[in-house]
Amino acid sequence: MPLSLLTGSPMRFVASSLLVAVFATAAHAAPPLPALGVQAEHITVSGISSGGYMAVQFHVAHSAIVDGVGVIAGGPYECAAGSMWQALSNCMEPSDSKPVPDAATSAARVADDAAAGRIDPVAGLAADRVWLLTGGQDRTVARPVMDALDAFYRRWVAATQIAYVTVPDAGHAMLSLDDPQANACDTSEPPYINRCEGVDAAGQLLAHLLGPLQPKAATASGELVTFDQSPFTRAGGSAGMSDGGYAYIPIGCRAGGCKLHVAFHGCRQSADQIGDRFATRAGYNRWAEANRLVVLYPQTTPRYGWAWSGNWPRWVFNPKACWDWWGYESVDYATRNGPQVKAVKAMIDQLTRPAAPSQ
Repeated sequence: MPLSLLTGSPMRFVASSLLVAVFATAAHAAPPLPALGVQAEHITVSGISSGGYMAVQFHVAHSAIVDGVGVIAGGPYECAAGSMWQALSNCMEPSDSKPVPDAATSAARVADDAAAGRIDPVAGLAADRVWLLTGGQDRTVARPVMDALDAFYRRWVAATQIAYVTVPDAGHAMLSLDDPQANACDTSEPPYINRCEGVDAAGQLLAHLLGPLQPKAATASGELVTFDQSPFTRAGGSAGMSDGGYAYIPIGCRAGGCKLHVAFHGCRQSADQIGDRFATRAGYNRWAEANRLVVLYPQTTPRYGWAWSGNWPRWVFNPKACWDWWGYESVDYATRNGPQVKAVKAMIDQLTRPAAPSQ
């Protein structure tokens, strides 16, 4: 399999300056993430590709607060077992010699992490809802990987709470009706947002996770805010996330009481690569507007070199801005102690704080 999705092609050493990595700062910092008083008991997550893997990790790590997960072209928890090579083979294009981990193997990893207190108790998964989608033309994350994710969740979640959707003509992409420049249904190319006639992935997954929805709004009339991620990434120790993230705030949600959904982009879909296109065109915001749902769009960033993390610089190899689902940031990447998991949890904590009266 080509390494282009995770590593770029051709692979080569890129000289980087430690001084630049340590001391470079944005000319103008984005405003802080507002406190919005979202409902802490109504949090759901979803993601595409590496974002799908991240959604699974976050769900399993924080199952006590997450009610449900939607995954497009992802795979089971800790599939890569800390190995980029296993991620590229077993967890994307498995074969007889490099199979995707079976449900028992994945469940054992969950049990070990739960017993050690690295993730929430698995009992938190039982009441949750799961929505999965695989494309029949997806040559990046093969169908057996998604089948393994389905089998993984069935260890704890009743079949009636799981929806597994197959779109025969779909390639490797977010399937959206809200991007007038979306790729054809069967493609697997940047920006990895495709149009498949009649398929609204965001709407379908939100309806399954949240229950019956009001019809989506004609326009997303609320605010797409850019906020400063750096306080959260520094607190989490992440060197792989961007300085800025996005949040969609529907009209009326500044006053509190709305639900929260976290949407994780895939590789090559970060703001540094496609601007706000995922945050505006992946298909979530019009549904969010009509259903009092704040959508958080945390952002990774391409890194291939030295980066500052905590008190020390370290080497980070993630040139495609993938979420960490194989351990490029930390051996704890899939747990509550994972730098990116910690950063996103801190963002959620901020959004659940009571809304300021002036907002």
